[in-house]
Amino acid sequence: MRNGRTLAAVGLGTAAAVAVGQYLGRVAGSTRAERRTALPGDDLVRHPTVATDHAVDIAAAPEDVWPWLTQMGWHRAGWYTPRWVDRLLFPANLPSADRLVGELLRDLTPGDEIPDGPPGTAHFVIVRADAPHLLVLRSTTHLPTAWRDRLGAGIDWTWTFVLTPRPDGSRLHLRVRGRTSPWWLTAAYVAALVPADYVMALGMLRGIERRVVSTRRTPTAEPVTTP
Repeated sequence: MRNGRTLAAVGLGTAAAVAVGQYLGRVAGSTRAERRTALPGDDLVRHPTVATDHAVDIAAAPEDVWPWLTQMGWHRAGWYTPRWVDRLLFPANLPSADRLVGELLRDLTPGDEIPDGPPGTAHFVIVRADAPHLLVLRSTTHLPTAWRDRLGAGIDWTWTFVLTPRPDGSRLHLRVRGRTSPWWLTAAYVAALVPADYVMALGMLRGIERRVVSTRRTPTAEPVTTP
């Protein structure tokens, strides 16, 4: 009897942890109104396998946040995810930048690519860029070529960043929509990547918020004058 109760408790605990992971991975940080709002880019992936929404408040105007989005990417400024995530999952990438890097800042133009891996591998294509309020990215390259060619696996993925001005700064909202096939990839996506989005997507937004605020609070060095 005791063993049966223990197994039941473990089962309930596991089910609760899975449910919490799925919930946080889909909606953490966002409001119900944000999740219900139609955004540019939603039409690119119809009937998504998964749609997630995450958001943060930033004590800075959209004009001050936007440059951090323009320098994102593999071997650029990174994705601003927690450093332990970078070390664990992306050891070949450079550490995410903690400052704006002049040579990495650029005008984002539809059709341009943002690398998410070594040359010839995963990348996003800029679909729309309306500075400093909207950035829509799309990718169909985030699977190994062998999976796509031999197994018929595929993922169509969009990231939509929306920066909305507020009296005390701005609101940064990220919506991710992905459609996957076949069934085993869909199962893996839902089981693993959705909970991971709580760390990855929300961690990225919080990383941007921390960097924007910390650099704005850093006093500018006073020029040295000679008596």
